Formats: sequence, structure tokens, C-alpha cells
Amino acid sequence: MAREFSGRRIKRFAGFRSNFARIGPIRSIPGILAVSIPVPVVAVIAFDRISAFHLSVPCAVFGGYGGVAGAPRFSLKVCSAEGSTLATTTAGFSVVATPSLEITKTADVIVIPSWRDVKETPPAAMLEAVAAAHARGARIVGLCLGAYVLAAAGILDGRRATTHFAWVDHFATRFPRVKVEPSVLYVDDGNITTSAGTASGIDCCLHIVRALYGAKVADFAARRLVVPPHRHGAQAQLPPQAASSEGAGFRLAELLDWLRGTIVEKHTADSLAERLAMSRRTFNRRFLSLTGCSLSEWLLAERLRLAQKMLETTELPLEIIAARAGLGSASSLRQHFSRMLQTSPSAYRKQFKRRA
Repeated sequence: MAREFSGRRIKRFAGFRSNFARIGPIRSIPGILAVSIPVPVVAVIAFDRISAFHLSVPCAVFGGYGGVAGAPRFSLKVCSAEGSTLATTTAGFSVVATPSLEITKTADVIVIPSWRDVKETPPAAMLEAVAAAHARGARIVGLCLGAYVLAAAGILDGRRATTHFAWVDHFATRFPRVKVEPSVLYVDDGNITTSAGTASGIDCCLHIVRALYGAKVADFAARRLVVPPHRHGAQAQLPPQAASSEGAGFRLAELLDWLRGTIVEKHTADSLAERLAMSRRTFNRRFLSLTGCSLSEWLLAERLRLAQKMLETTELPLEIIAARAGLGSASSLRQHFSRMLQTSPSAYRKQFKRRA
């Protein structure tokens, strides 16, 4: 994730890059998130026969907080790809939209929530707007079948991307220059982010919130939406279905809560399998089924998230943060930040530190 933000090149999670040179640094103080003006502008492109759910995802993540203290701040704009003040939805109602794509010329984030028909070429004006926004450095987001629009605009050539699992083969055949990742929740490649189907769009949008505002604010947004605080992009779209009972699934869900509370301790598949009276093989299979990732991947993601929060909200030295997050040493903390977040703990703290 990284590009220019507050006039500096700042690296972010999983290679995220976004150009926010026009926006001042985003900072917060106790109880109130103070941001400089203007806040990031998010343009959502609507079109006739759009999926109501897919349209609602970016609207909820980037604009559904009503000024609540502690929430991320965005200026959300819904515009029409077809120059109409109304966009029809597949649910039978219409939504009001700005009858122009003019906002895409200056918006910081452009979101294409989906596309109505994979066999239909999107309107030329829509493709031109997406290509132009990408050329000037805006963050372009294609949720679900929105990846088809990005590919048709020519901005995915040679880039990594994903889309709904049911269409990945069709997508790969139609756009052979795109490096398709078929089984992940979302892909962040440069200043382009694409997601798999349906609910993974929420994870994708929260990923962008996290890049701009930090883990604590992103977790706040996730709680408001009543969704998991963080599912990293590499998690599977469709975790393998384990032959497990409902009771086993409930015990594993309880185990995740217990692990978060004991994250500083050393946990292994063997010790946790023994705790649940399972074989290691059964535990690994059921853990993957529940979370979409391995135990080691899940633990690292949770430990990094905890470290991010402490960097944002405390003055604790890196050694103490590393120890309390279960990452061992400051050296280990730096290595994981560099590998997973493409930044250093100090740079992260400087960007997202809560100020009294």
C-alpha cells in the first residue's frame, strides 16, 4: 500500500499505494478525530441495474457514520456512469446520483462497486474516467465484478487482481494480461485494489480505511458495521468445508476469543488441538475452515494488529510493544512490519499516533 500521503512517501499494509498529496495529515485527539480539510473524497460510480448490496458496501464503509466521534472521515459522492440522476438497482428501486463523472477528475478514491453483465462492455465515458483517474494517481477500487471495468479500461494489464470466484476463469480468459489471483479476498497492487464477491468488498474497503486512518479507527469502523475487525486479503474466498460438528465450530470460535486474550503466549497447533481434544490434523482443517487461513497466519495478523494499536495510542518503547503483542523483540517487530506492512514501526507511529 503506499504512495504519497501528506506530501511524503509512506508505505502501508500489503503494498497499498495511494496518492493523497492534496490532503493534510490525518490525526486524532481523545474522543475526536481531527482531520485537515479537505478530507479524502471517495467517488462511487453507479449505473443502471446495479446490485443494491454492492452499492451499499462503499457507501456504508466510507459514509455511514453520521459524524460519530472516532469514525473515519470521507467525503462520499455517488455519480452516474450514464449521466442520469437516478440509477436503477436489481432490487427494484432507484438511487439518486450526480448525473456526471466530473467528480472522478479530482476524487482521491474511485470505487466501481460491481458490473451488471460480464458480457457487456462498460460505457466509454466510464472507462475513460477510470483510466484518467488512474493516470493521475487516484486509488481505483473494483469490488466483485467491478474488476471487469478496471480491466476493460486497460489499467490491470500486468497487475495482480481478483474477482468473484464464480467468474475468475472467465475473467482470466477474457483479460489474459491480468495476473489473476483466484482464491483470495482482495488484492492490493499499487494504487489499484480489487476484491472477490459480495461481503469481501467490506474487507477491501476497510483495508483502505486502515491504510489512511490506522488500525484503531478501522477497528472502530468494523465494530459499527458489526463485521470482523480485520480479514487480510490473502484469506481464502471459500475456506474448505471441514466435516465438523456445530459444537466443534462453536468451540473454535470461543478459542479465537481466548487466543486474542492470550496472544503474548506461545501457541502451537499441537497445544491448541490438545486443548480442544482433537488431533492436530483435525484442528488444522477446522481452523482453516473457520478463518480461511492457517494458525500461524492468523496469529501474526492479530499480533500485528495489536502492535499497530499500541503504536497509535501509547508511547511505549518498541521492545515492550513487541513483547506485549507476542512478537518477541523490537527486531522481530521491525521485520514483520517491513515484510507485511511495507513500513517501519516508527514511521507507522509517526503517521497514526493519537495526540493528546
